Amino acid sequence: MLAPDAPGFLVNHAGRGLVTEALQILSEGVAEPVDIDRIARDVLGLKMGPCELLDLTGMDVSHPVMESIWTGFYTEPRFRPSRIGRARLEAGLLGRKTGEGFYKYVDGEKQEPAEPGAPATDLRPVWFQEPQHRETLGMLLSEAGVDVEAGDEPSEEAVLLVDAATDMSVASQVGNGLPGERTLGIDGFFGFFDRITLTVQPALAPEAGRAALAALLATGRPVTVVRDAPVAVAPRLLASIVNVGCGIAEQRLASPADIDTAVRLGLGYPRGPLEWGDHVGAERVLEVLEQMHDATGDPRYRPSGWLTERVSLGLPLTETGTAPSDLLS
Repeated sequence: MLAPDAPGFLVNHAGRGLVTEALQILSEGVAEPVDIDRIARDVLGLKMGPCELLDLTGMDVSHPVMESIWTGFYTEPRFRPSRIGRARLEAGLLGRKTGEGFYKYVDGEKQEPAEPGAPATDLRPVWFQEPQHRETLGMLLSEAGVDVEAGDEPSEEAVLLVDAATDMSVASQVGNGLPGERTLGIDGFFGFFDRITLTVQPALAPEAGRAALAALLATGRPVTVVRDAPVAVAPRLLASIVNVGCGIAEQRLASPADIDTAVRLGLGYPRGPLEWGDHVGAERVLEVLEQMHDATGDPRYRPSGWLTERVSLGLPLTETGTAPSDLLS
């Protein structure tokens, strides 16, 4: 394929969506490196999580590339590097080549912390705010022997699980009247097939949180526990990947088909960014970006014109559509 000269070339440019957002999540204290990597692998289906990838390439390689692409596009916020990258570079925490990065390495083998085990606590009833979660995750809990409440209001003993994928932070929902001491979030954006993400807000009582964790682990699924944020980890990572890919298409640095092919082959993603956006729904990706932009005011979440235009017109992200030259040929 042919592509015009641009900072980072096509594949490195497209790869900024994953690693820069992962470092942003880290800098906010939302999740630890192993949490982000497990979510990226099990929920998004990536072969390697972003922190593992940075350890593999080496921060002495990756951080200068991030700075080069960011300055090459005149400090475009979507490509903004993280202070974490610079700090780790200066500290010599480069990754595999130095024996320590986001992980420690012994004889070249990554030392990954164990998955959390079920806490020693009594199970409590679980109440879902979203009916669809009661029908999906609630079914798994019921099969595991957990009492799932079906009423419109939770009992006094129940732990409350609310959607933390895109609508609003759990803290905001607590502010709207839910009991903070027993309300947690779950990420249902991609379903609950291979990993469940549990979101904790500061007002939560630890015993209620442990009861919710024990209940979810009873389903046999691994559970990752993260801090509350306006949008869950997996949708943020995916939206950033899709938005950067849409930006490349918008700037006509490559065709949609070439962008997707380059990312699948060059980065090993299960789908290219544009076809991935179409797969989950471009309007859902736009919702994630708008929620993050509204909540943070950070221009890194400004949706690409390619994305907003195609959502408005009901067109796939993978289609170029009619251009002025089509009328003149």
